[in-house]
Amino acid sequence: MALVLGGIVSVQFGSSLAVLLFPRASALGVVTLRLVVAALVLLVFSRPKVRGYGRGDWATIVAFGVALAGMNSLFYQAVDRIPLGAAVTLEFLGPLILSVVMSRRALSLLWAALALGGVALFGREGVDGLDPVGAAFALAAGALWAAYIVLSARTGRRFPQVDGLALAMAVGALLSLPLGIATAGTALIDPVTLGLGAAVALLSSVLPYTLELLALRTLPASGLAVMMSLEPAAAATAGFLVLDQALGWPEIAAIALVVVASVGAVRSAGSAASG
Repeated sequence: MALVLGGIVSVQFGSSLAVLLFPRASALGVVTLRLVVAALVLLVFSRPKVRGYGRGDWATIVAFGVALAGMNSLFYQAVDRIPLGAAVTLEFLGPLILSVVMSRRALSLLWAALALGGVALFGREGVDGLDPVGAAFALAAGALWAAYIVLSARTGRRFPQVDGLALAMAVGALLSLPLGIATAGTALIDPVTLGLGAAVALLSSVLPYTLELLALRTLPASGLAVMMSLEPAAAATAGFLVLDQALGWPEIAAIALVVVASVGAVRSAGSAASG
């Protein structure tokens, strides 16, 4: 459990650092730095084999890489416009809906309604309001997060250890390069920007995945999924501490509703699977 919590904290503080880096390298430039550095680390660490795989295996890798690049690009576009806690809460609807669909139980409708209630609170006009474009980016990132979960499981069945993830990360890095170069240009090779981008990659990709991998040796997958429901709350905390993004009571209540709905949906899905 401590490893999972460490991974959650690492991801959200990595996202906060990414937001601070946007003025230097743009949101898409930071995505490129994150994916390229993470891909290099994973490729060196795993040294994946590229022979002996069929067309279906490589199609899965390409789809996984597209999901990785798209999910990160859309999410960073979202946090460039709306608070981190709000972005992660809206993005988390993707995995939540996936859990509800996989559960196929009437109780799941309750969790879905609870989550939608949380989103409705975000939709209310606050002090500054919530940028609709940023919210749309977060929701789109959530759809790709759901696709990422499905493709990650499929990749894990086709490739040993972290080989599939390393190859997919390399595909995502290659896809992000043109956009990163177009928006950030020579800023991507600035030593300070490179160093901060490497820190974002380690905090947001390499370290969390490693901690989750270690945790799954003793923690059931269902337990990991429930703990991942703490992501929106962790994001709101990181946004407050690092980015000075204070949320009002309606937004805090919205995050709480989505967290409770996520825990309930994951537990319902786990009960349906065991039954």
